[in-house]
Order: sequence, then structure tokens, then C-alpha cells
Amino acid sequence: MTFMLDNRDTDTRCRIVAQAEAFFRQIGYTKTTVADIAKALKMSPANVYRFFDSKKAINEAVAEVMMRGVEEAAEAIAASQASPPEKVRRFVETVSRMNAERYVEDRRMHEMVEAALDESWSIVEAHLERLHAILTRIIGEGMARGDFDVGDAAVAAGCVQAGMLKFCHPRHIMDCQGMAFGAQMDGMIQFMLRGLGWRGR
Repeated sequence: MTFMLDNRDTDTRCRIVAQAEAFFRQIGYTKTTVADIAKALKMSPANVYRFFDSKKAINEAVAEVMMRGVEEAAEAIAASQASPPEKVRRFVETVSRMNAERYVEDRRMHEMVEAALDESWSIVEAHLERLHAILTRIIGEGMARGDFDVGDAAVAAGCVQAGMLKFCHPRHIMDCQGMAFGAQMDGMIQFMLRGLGWRGR
């Protein structure tokens, strides 16, 4: 029999995740304990563990919420009336900017990201796969319109994601803080678009 959460349970899970994120921002992932989260919500640690079996599971839930925001922005770009080449440009720029804002500029939140990258790669991988699917649709649209000339939209999307790595991966962004990313990113986007077969400006 599948266990279903009722509305109150769903609300409690959301409150735990929201409180955990607040503590991660205030004191950092490492210093935050399940007891801290429980105390702030006026519940017992045992009740928190009824919804999440570990601090790692809470971290995964917080990370998924933040990743979902990036995915929703990417979906909005894909659904927009912009041309496919412009969508690719906006996709790369938006993912880079949002990742920097969420995972790097707030140093305490970067602790959470490091933990997710080290301990919960499966949720990161699922996020990358969802972004890949969105990018594949954008490139497929460009192929149908004659903007792009590639054999396989999914393979091309994977190549674009590889090119995005320096500008979108939290660790790379952290390592390169202070560097002039703008011109480099613009050059890489132009290179990507040429690789996709676009011959416009």
C-alpha cells in the first residue's frame, strides 16, 4: 500500500524545509542541527525525523526547491516567443546568474551546495537531466525552424551543457569569483550557437 501524505503532513514538510533553509542562510549548513529546526518549529526532533530520516534528506529537499526555481525559469524561456538562438543565450545566462545568486554569493548556502554535490549527486543529476530536456526542446525547435543544423538535438544539448560548465557549476563559479565572466560567457555562447549551425548575429 502506498503511503500518502495528507494536507497537514505536506504543510509540515514544507515548514521543515523552509525553516532549514532559513537556518542554512543564517548560521550555515554545517552548524544547523535537526534539533535547531525542531525547536524553531516547536516540535520534537522525533517528529522532524518522521518526515525526513536524516539531515541529509532535509538538505536534499532544500536543494530541490532551489533547483526547481532554476528549472521553472528555464521552462519560461523555452515557452517564450523569443527565437531559438535567443532562447539558448537566455538559457545559459539565466542558469549562470541564478546559480551564482543561489549557491555562491551566499557563502553559507554554498555549504549546503557542497554537501549536495558530495553526498546527494542523484538529485543534482536529476536536475541536470531536466535542464537537458528543456534545452533539447529549444534546440529541436531551432532545427525545425532552420535556425540550427545538427543531427541530434539531445546530443547537441549535452554539448551546450558541457560548454556551460565553467559559467554555471557552483564550484567553478566560486573558484572564478572576481573574474570578468561577461565577455567570456558571451564568447562561449557565440561559439555554441555557431556549433549549432546558426549563422546569424
